[in-house]
Amino acid sequence: MSTLDPIEPRNALELYLADKEGTLSQSSIRSHRWRVSTFVDWLDERGTTNMNELTGRLVKEYQLDGRKANDWAPSTEKSMMTTIRVFIRWCEGIEAVESGLSERVQPPTISGDDDVRDEQLDAETAQEVLKNLDRFHYCSRPHVTLAVMWHTMARCGAVRSLDLDDYDAEKQSLRFKHRPETGTPLKNKQTSERHVAISESLADLLDDWVELKRPAVTDEYGREPLITTTNGRIAKGTISGYAYKYTQPCRYKRRCPLDRNPETCESTEHAKVSSCPESVSPHPFRRGSITHWLRSDVPTQIVSDRADVSEGVIDKHYDERTDQEKMEQRREYLEDV
Repeated sequence: MSTLDPIEPRNALELYLADKEGTLSQSSIRSHRWRVSTFVDWLDERGTTNMNELTGRLVKEYQLDGRKANDWAPSTEKSMMTTIRVFIRWCEGIEAVESGLSERVQPPTISGDDDVRDEQLDAETAQEVLKNLDRFHYCSRPHVTLAVMWHTMARCGAVRSLDLDDYDAEKQSLRFKHRPETGTPLKNKQTSERHVAISESLADLLDDWVELKRPAVTDEYGREPLITTTNGRIAKGTISGYAYKYTQPCRYKRRCPLDRNPETCESTEHAKVSSCPESVSPHPFRRGSITHWLRSDVPTQIVSDRADVSEGVIDKHYDERTDQEKMEQRREYLEDV
């Protein structure tokens, strides 16, 4: 067992934020600062001056106190505790807290009337999943599929609808087109049709997929799908399987928070990947990606057009930002007026 290095909670917070400067937008940095500062202030009130002293019980007491004292809405509590878990996971990396402590942080599972804001894949976890695929399964079908889903915020049906000529390598864009007569309808029909700009890194991945890995087959309608299997166009069930499989912590983190043995765990079996309580279905990819873009200061209208979802639906069903985060983002636009 490694020896922990003493560090004051506020110093840990400042190091954490400095480390995140290169990977998060300024609005996200402010959100993380506010959420973790609330936790650090609580630790200070409790007389906890060393992160080494942090335990799962102490974190749970903070969660219960916050719920009672601040009347947190379930979605707010989930956002707060998810960020705290990310912070504690980072603290594990600098040996400030015991290894595995972050796995004992339990953001609430939202259900019932509060289900308008349900499970999502947070940006940090998504990047870990994609980084694992990039390193160990580069340019594989799962890598390409999940990367396109995350970066475009597209539904499963939209991802599988893409044809080879819907990808414009020169313009680095993807075209989503409603083609119900040949088996690939889009949810909102013609109004779902759009062109989506993609990053250079995603374009490079697609270039390599097309040149090196893509099975050169057509579907039953004679079309050339962008993402193919040896039997034709990728199926929705296959996409779902990829999401469940590669969001299993034992795959992208090399350890199971439930202390299961991956060698004997039935959830690692091909037909049972969805039984893992820690993995997620494709929809959280879309939900988490939408929230990630909103937290990155992309206007809601732009996200709406890109993701093919109305601004009203985004606000009700997808936007995981707290009121505080929204206020801070508005402040950035107004402070120079």
